[in-house]
Order: sequence, then structure tokens, then C-alpha cells
Amino acid sequence: MSDALISDKRGAAVISIASIKAACKDCSLRDLCLPLGLDDADMLALDRIVKRRRTVRKGEHLFRMGEPLQMLYAIRSGAMKTSELLGDGRIQITGFQLPGEILGVDAIDGDRHRCNAEALEISEVCEIPWGKLEELAQHISGLQHQLLRLMSGEIGREGQLLLMIGKMSADERLLACLLNFSQRQMRLGMSPTDIKLHMSRQDMGDYLGLALETVSRLFSRFQEEGLLTVRGKYVHLTSLDAIHRRLT
Repeated sequence: MSDALISDKRGAAVISIASIKAACKDCSLRDLCLPLGLDDADMLALDRIVKRRRTVRKGEHLFRMGEPLQMLYAIRSGAMKTSELLGDGRIQITGFQLPGEILGVDAIDGDRHRCNAEALEISEVCEIPWGKLEELAQHISGLQHQLLRLMSGEIGREGQLLLMIGKMSADERLLACLLNFSQRQMRLGMSPTDIKLHMSRQDMGDYLGLALETVSRLFSRFQEEGLLTVRGKYVHLTSLDAIHRRLT
């Protein structure tokens, strides 16, 4: 294979080797991802096992339910969604993932993925071979801690979804979801009030357990109430304080 290109599974050249010279130790997302809390020596050891960056096209899957765990994926840019197939054949969207977040943790306990992971737009991920990462974690206590943190976060997100669907009213679900996006954007150094919704309204409804018509109606009502303004995929949260008050 050429030194200049790496090919995906279909043979399409997608990444320039020159573009991956800087790995974890120089990544702008290092404090949001696996390397959090690792010293320089540990970072270099992690750099050596990160396989490569991979471009994922909109609608392409990183993995599907039932597939064996081979990689963890750190999102560098773009956005992803995870979903599960329910017993009655319906699809339940279980989360939306942004840069600095990790995909694949769902499979750590059983070695097989319990969800599908699909790109919402053209995205870039770092591939981290699970076998090598697990072996490295046996020698780096900080990395063990990070993996436990990731697994704990996965449990927390599942609990949050159950809470939203089971306990919150429809308007509370949508406001809580928008507030969550706001907080995650802040972690990326982005505006907490100007949010890009990478997903469709239908996806949001599936995630929140709401009909598409309900999601659209709530956006219109919140805009009339002065809580936010909407322009296509972009939402401006007019008053974070007012949103917080509605949820307390």
C-alpha cells in the first residue's frame, strides 16, 4: 500500500498518512478522551497502539449489534448515533455521540456489541484495538481507571435515558436533551447556547420516546415562549436559566 494513503474496507483511499503524524499526545481532544490523566510516557505507549484515523461517511456503520468487539472508537469530528433493535422489531436510539467521546464500550462486558453505531454526518474516528488496549491497561493503572470511567459513563447514560422516558413529561425530555447537548458543547470549548442538531427530528423523537409531530410542536412552542429560536438544524438557547428552572 502506498505510504501516502490508507484504504477503507471497500478500497477507497480516505486518509493521508501525513495527516496522522500527531496522535493522542498532540490531540486537541486529549483531555476529553481516553488519555485523560495519563502522563507523557503512558501517552506515548497509547499512541503506539492507536491504529489510525478513519473517515466514516454519513449513514455508514462502525459496528452492528452482535458483532464481536475488535475496536474502541474515539470520535475526532462529526457525530454518531447508537441504536438497539427491540424485541417487537422497533428501533430504539440509545444515544448521540460527539467529538471526544468513545464508542464500543457497550461490548466490553460481553465481547459483542449490544447496539449499532452509525454516522450522522461525515465523521472521523481514531481506531483503538481492544485487545492491545486491554493488554496495555494491565501495566498502566491510569488507563485502567479511564476504562472504568468509560464503563461507568455508559451505565449513567443508560440510566438517564430510562429516567427521561419513564419519569419526565414530553417538554421536560426535549429541554433536558437540549441542555445535555449544551453542556457537552461547553466541554469542547464551544458555545453552550448555539447548538447544531446533527440528528433529524425523527431521531430525536425516537431517542426521547416522542412522536415526530410532538417534537416539532414542542420546538414551536418553546420558540413562542422565548426559550429558544430554531433555524433548520441550528438552535439558539435564549435563556439557559429559564430552561434550568423548567427542569427543577
